[in-house]
Amino acid sequence: MRFLVDECTGPRVAEWLVSQGHDVFSVYDKSPGATDEDLLKQAVAEDRIVATNDRDFGELIFKHGQSHKGVVFLRLRDERTPSKIRAPASLLLSHTEEQLVGQFVVVTETQVRFAGSSLP
Repeated sequence: MRFLVDECTGPRVAEWLVSQGHDVFSVYDKSPGATDEDLLKQAVAEDRIVATNDRDFGELIFKHGQSHKGVVFLRLRDERTPSKIRAPASLLLSHTEEQLVGQFVVVTETQVRFAGSSLP
């Protein structure tokens, strides 16, 4: 899968995804300080699923109608790196790329919820 890992989600999550064979753009490494709007546009242009723990992406999509190719929103109580890796690891074991593309997926320590899609 192709991911854009948000700066706040961190470089270790991006590194872990790369180690699992995914194509990853790490905002932390390549575009620190970029706005959420610019990142969402970049993700759409490059067919990438955004991995983030920033609530602002939900507002951009659901309140402002921004399009997206998919968002994995890590809504975690424990935001230490091991939790940020464990949550997407569990998601990727139980869901295919086809199930994630175009979806806004909320992932907690105990649950996965699909909040909506944005496919044309």
